[in-house]
Amino acid sequence: MNRSNPSLPAISLSPDALDTLFAIARLAIKAGLAGNLHWQGDESQYPPELSQPGATFVTLYTRGQLHGCIGSVKANLPLCRDVAKNAISAAFKDPRFPPLQESELDDTAIEISLLSPLQTLHYHSLEDLMRRIRPHVDGVMVERGWHRGLLLPQVWEKVPDPGEFLTHVAYKANAGIDIYQHPETRVSVFQVQHFMQPAPNEA
Repeated sequence: MNRSNPSLPAISLSPDALDTLFAIARLAIKAGLAGNLHWQGDESQYPPELSQPGATFVTLYTRGQLHGCIGSVKANLPLCRDVAKNAISAAFKDPRFPPLQESELDDTAIEISLLSPLQTLHYHSLEDLMRRIRPHVDGVMVERGWHRGLLLPQVWEKVPDPGEFLTHVAYKANAGIDIYQHPETRVSVFQVQHFMQPAPNEA
């Protein structure tokens, strides 16, 4: 069943603001390398649009390989602070990867994703859910109790099959595909705008 057009993030960033956002991410990681895992920068020095609330994910690629991906699903912080927090978390707190080393920073590309608000998706069966999600458009989050898993829309490039995509989302929630059949399960979708800054050694 078709749904309405994607609810894209209602955030418009100027080129200067986007450049500043990437600078914030790199400065936050450098601060983390120096031992400051709570660096936020000086919000008063940033373009005004970076003070608006925003939900973001920061993804790191070191020498082309994923090296951390952490983010927020709700816009609880100013955009600049959310990116700083998530950049530090992606570099040093993603349990799937070793902490980023100083020698790796110039070989690390940064991707910033701006998320739309979550949209609860109602469905009747797993097959119905697979019909309702939109490949290459929707990110998906599944929640049941303390279980929560999420994949960004960019992952469709590697996992184009809806059933396989949902299986990976369930895996992120430490659950099996049957999580979608439980009456207490909540499935939400979201859309993103995403931007990539190449590693300094690749630019």
